[in-house]
Amino acid sequence: MKNKNYKEKYSKKVNKKPIKDKKKVDIKWVFIISIISFIVSLIFSLIGETIIPNAHFIVSIILIFSFIWLGIIFDMIGIAVTVADVSTFNSMATKKVKGANLGVKLIKNASKVSSFCNDVIGDICGIISGSTGISIAIIVSEKFSFPLLLMTILITAFVAAFTIGGKAIGKSYAINNSNVILFRFVKILSVFYRE
Repeated sequence: MKNKNYKEKYSKKVNKKPIKDKKKVDIKWVFIISIISFIVSLIFSLIGETIIPNAHFIVSIILIFSFIWLGIIFDMIGIAVTVADVSTFNSMATKKVKGANLGVKLIKNASKVSSFCNDVIGDICGIISGSTGISIAIIVSEKFSFPLLLMTILITAFVAAFTIGGKAIGKSYAINNSNVILFRFVKILSVFYRE
C-alpha cells in the first residue's frame, strides 16, 4: 500500500516537470549561410583555378600560403568570438571604445559568427588550398619532370599538415587570447561598419 502511494506521488512529480522546448533550426540563417558559402566558394575557386595555372611558381606558392593563412586566421576569429567575455566588451562600450558595441553584437551572435568564420571561410579556404596544391603539383611536375602522382601526394600532404598544425596552434592561441583577437578584429571591422 505504501509502495503504491509512493509510486503515484513520484509519477505525479515526474509528470509535472516542465518539458523544455527544443530550439528550432533557424531556416533563414541556414539559407543565408548556404548562399554566402556558394558565393565565397565560387570567388575563391575562380581565383584558384584561373590565376594559379597561369601564374609563376613563386606566385602560386604565395597564393596557396595566403589561402592557408586566411583559413587559420578566420578559424581563430571564430573560436575567439565563442570564448570572448561579453562583460569586457560591455565595459569598453560604456567607455565609448571604438568597436566595443560591435564586439558585443558578435559575441551575442557567436554561433552565427563562428559558423561563418570556421565553416564558410575556414573550410572553403581548406578546400581551395587543396585544389590549389594540385595545380601547383601539375606545374612542378611539368617544369621539373617529377612524377605527377608523387608531387600531388607530397603537396597535398604538406598543405593538410600545415593547415591542421596552423589551426591547432591558432585554436590554443585564440582560447587564451580571445578578447585581444576579437578586439583587433572589431577594430578592423569598425572601419567599414557604422553603429
